[in-house]
Amino acid sequence: MSTAIESEVARYLDHLTVERGLSKHTIAAYRRDLRRYARFLASRAIVEPADVDESVVRSFVASVSASTYGEDERTYRATSVARALSSVRNFHRFMVREGVATRDPAAGVAQPKLPRSLPHPLTIEEVQRLLAAPDPSSPAGRRDRAILEMLYGSGLRISELTGLAVDDVDLENGSVRVLGKGGKEREVPLGRYGREAIEAYLRTARPSFVRGRDRGALFLNQRGGRLSRQSCDRMIRTAAKAAAIDRHVSLHTLRHSFATHLLEGGADVRVVQELLGHASVATTQIYTLVTREHLREVYYTSHPRARRETSPQEARAPGSGGELEEEHDGR
Repeated sequence: MSTAIESEVARYLDHLTVERGLSKHTIAAYRRDLRRYARFLASRAIVEPADVDESVVRSFVASVSASTYGEDERTYRATSVARALSSVRNFHRFMVREGVATRDPAAGVAQPKLPRSLPHPLTIEEVQRLLAAPDPSSPAGRRDRAILEMLYGSGLRISELTGLAVDDVDLENGSVRVLGKGGKEREVPLGRYGREAIEAYLRTARPSFVRGRDRGALFLNQRGGRLSRQSCDRMIRTAAKAAAIDRHVSLHTLRHSFATHLLEGGADVRVVQELLGHASVATTQIYTLVTREHLREVYYTSHPRARRETSPQEARAPGSGGELEEEHDGR
């Protein structure tokens, strides 16, 4: 028999699925966090929402921070702890709105301090190598090229891309209709290269994948089913290896690169916000920090007056070249 807390967790997950229309990936994250929270409460014999107070929520956050996972017993990152607290907060707010609880015990619990983590976009040259990696002589290669062109050319989330239907693409107008987070629909441009790649895929590759089910899906696998996130992840890793890109390339890397290259090219941050489907411009502004770091790097490595001045001792050192030689400041 489930406890009152467990029943409310199930009801909240139904709310997120049916009324909020969140993605399966997001729902799965909420489910993991809240089931863990319910187990924690049960271990303390807390089964009613009214029995939860701020100290209990703080103890849960501390337990997540202190716990480990994997064979090497790694501790959870601050971002994972913050996400767990966010799930708990939203759950308690839901119960207050629904009249199940009279107060929110998570409201006063401070969010863990998160280290600033900047996106790591590819260079334009790396993007070009990555896009050229799939084999154009095979149907799968033409499909993968179309996927990469769309991820970079339109900045889609992978869940948005795998959810596309053939009818969502308008090749004549060069646009694609996307269903984003929270069920919000937006229309994003499809550049010339993306349009040509999608057209080639639809005409010469996709017919060989159609098997009877998921006929309306834009991107299909070898069995005729809708292409999954996991398949796309494997594909992009294989393409990065073939392109000799010796750093981590994820499904989100091309979206990061899309936003960064737009801003570096002079696009307004609010335009980029709309294209990415961000609810708040604050989310998009992280990419302005990336371009600022890039500008600083170029400045400090390129301008002779930006380098650290040599000390008198260094200037007098044999072979130092005297005052004419300056040393790079290491930035």
